Amino acid sequence: MEKIVLYNTLTRRKETFEPINPEHVGMYVCGPTVYGDPHLGHARPAVTFDLMFRYLQSLGYKVRYVRNITDVGHLEQDADDGEDKIAKKARLEQLEPMEIAHYYTERYHDAMRELGVKSPSIEPHASGHIIEQIAMVQRILDAGYAYESNGSIYFDVEKYNKDYHYGRLSGRNLDDIVTNTRELDGQSDKHHSFDFALWKKAAPEHIMRWPSPWSDGFPGWHMECSAMSTKYLGEQFDIHGGGMDLMFPHHECEIAQSTAALGKDSARYWVHNNMITINGQKMGKSLGNFITLEQLFTGNHPILEQAYTPMTIRFFVLQAHYRSTLDFSNEALQAAEKGLDRLMKGIETLGKLKPADKSTSDVADLERRCKEAMADDLNSPMVISALFDWVRIINQAAEGQQSFTAGDLETLKSVINRYVFDILGLRNEKAADAGGKDMVSPLVDMLLNMRMEAKANKDWATSDKIRDNLTAIGIRVKDRKDGFDWEIE
Repeated sequence: MEKIVLYNTLTRRKETFEPINPEHVGMYVCGPTVYGDPHLGHARPAVTFDLMFRYLQSLGYKVRYVRNITDVGHLEQDADDGEDKIAKKARLEQLEPMEIAHYYTERYHDAMRELGVKSPSIEPHASGHIIEQIAMVQRILDAGYAYESNGSIYFDVEKYNKDYHYGRLSGRNLDDIVTNTRELDGQSDKHHSFDFALWKKAAPEHIMRWPSPWSDGFPGWHMECSAMSTKYLGEQFDIHGGGMDLMFPHHECEIAQSTAALGKDSARYWVHNNMITINGQKMGKSLGNFITLEQLFTGNHPILEQAYTPMTIRFFVLQAHYRSTLDFSNEALQAAEKGLDRLMKGIETLGKLKPADKSTSDVADLERRCKEAMADDLNSPMVISALFDWVRIINQAAEGQQSFTAGDLETLKSVINRYVFDILGLRNEKAADAGGKDMVSPLVDMLLNMRMEAKANKDWATSDKIRDNLTAIGIRVKDRKDGFDWEIE
């Protein structure tokens, strides 16, 4: 397999990726908590790890990609207190919690399909793995790193920290956490305020509950990922991914739980995408800049100047390296829209080029640049930069300023198809639209052939009339040395 490097958040450096099994990759990514419509913040991790999934598959790895659905245990105030987010939504809408979870899971799936995000290999739900979570809690108790208190089970962070290091992922140490954590003066069942719940005894009004050796209750939010990742990928697996906002406390607690239960790290490479901000601000409902994906696709939000297609959103995400902050604005999305259109038109132009006796550019340059960029920690912006450079060369070839042999044309098409469609996961939305160019191509070609005949006969009035009428219905005509080209604007 080709050697690639990934930035490992746990070690804070780029490392050569070496999977446990040379031909198989196990990848676990934290999915959504399904209590509301998928929003712009969901797009970035989904596209980032879809890119990783596609790229690893393109290298020949058999990838088992597990992405969870959180449908129980994620509480309103923090990981251990407040009302369950899904249960709260169910109470407000007078529905069963699983109705809420199912409805928003389907909404998430619909949005992901629009964004071109491939389905994971396995998509386990937290509510479907209660037995596995109870078993892991028991293993942590047996290892001495947890304690029972009034029917709830809490992780003993202080004891764990004596044997291991709590805070390795986020770069924190327990002294700092203690300093910045408010003690509750005996109002909590915890020994320390920084301890976290592995199992919570359900209050009488709590809707979602399951029997356990300790109480009728529900698992802590962090527990689901430790239990489900190891169930489907083994006690040690290759990649654990998610958004940077999950590093602390969620992923930090995951590492502690898994290490306490198994005696070793479960994930070898931790990969985190950075956040999307909006005009420099963190996205949030209280700021009025919270935008769902459906609102983006329809343009139905006060902050939006227009609707943006799913591929525009995907291209916008891919234009920035996954570890950099990505700032949303109408201007940035409009620029992405134009860039995507330029790329797709370049690919259409490539399909119309005629072979020549010699090539004036080295087509191997494109594959080399794309390969090097992807191998360097999934550097999608550099892939896009290389593609744009070659779109310019392709357009020059259409104007007669460059040329390619038949073999080089086929190579160029193969490389572009692999990186644009297979790895970056883009699609030509205009070509895919019903009633699009493919449906009208014969008619437009016939009219433009008539126009060429009119020009040959010096019938400029007819020639101009055909061109002007096509322009009026949104078809732009381009005259070439050897004929014509056209596109739907």
